[in-house]
Amino acid sequence: VNGHRLVNWVKVIKSDEEIKFMKAAGKIMEKGMVDAIDYLNVGVRKCDMAAEIYRTFTSGTEEFGGDYSAIVPLMPTGVDAGACHLTWTDEEYKDGDIVIFELAGCYQRYHSPMSRTISLGKPSEKLEETAKITIEGLNMALDFIKPGVTAEEVEAVWANNLKKYGLFKESRIGYSTGLNYPPDWGEDTLSLRPGDKTVLKPNMTIHCIPGMYYEDFGVEISEAVLITENGCEPLANVERKLFVK
Repeated sequence: VNGHRLVNWVKVIKSDEEIKFMKAAGKIMEKGMVDAIDYLNVGVRKCDMAAEIYRTFTSGTEEFGGDYSAIVPLMPTGVDAGACHLTWTDEEYKDGDIVIFELAGCYQRYHSPMSRTISLGKPSEKLEETAKITIEGLNMALDFIKPGVTAEEVEAVWANNLKKYGLFKESRIGYSTGLNYPPDWGEDTLSLRPGDKTVLKPNMTIHCIPGMYYEDFGVEISEAVLITENGCEPLANVERKLFVK
């Protein structure tokens, strides 16, 4: 009997009690992302931004205290977005920076990840267009997700939309997430990518993250969702847009 990643695959479908923990993590994610975007500004040191993220995500909400996430806050800026898992330095944010926050609310080790992108100053036309395409494709993928479809079919919805704009993205656009310890909040099981024929089922929880990256900036706008009987629902509610400060 091949038991490779057996426990990982057992974890893919969550119990009702686990879903409660995932939704609690989602509430922490909501508050944490909003607070992080509010705190971000020109002149703030990136290390101080990271400290504020740790503070607010650990404090959590009045109802749910937070836990440390399995991945440190990912917050690349500008050209750093080309290496999308970069963290922070002691440099200050400056006018014109394009900042990505990829963070996760964590409750009792259950994770609800999310990414948002923020422009410090007026965004360029290319940035606005990239954000529009990213959000459009994400919305289409989320609208398509439901029990019975495969992981690769979800990715195809995103990829086919990109083709309209003459674009192509090789990397996956999502993965199963949930109960985890460092170094990853992904479950190392299903991935939203070509060739993954895993059939989606109710009570799976997936982080759908279709980022777009160029040499000088990147855009990430993502959602962690719970697959329901008829579709999917976000675990957290933060406006899906390019934030401008």
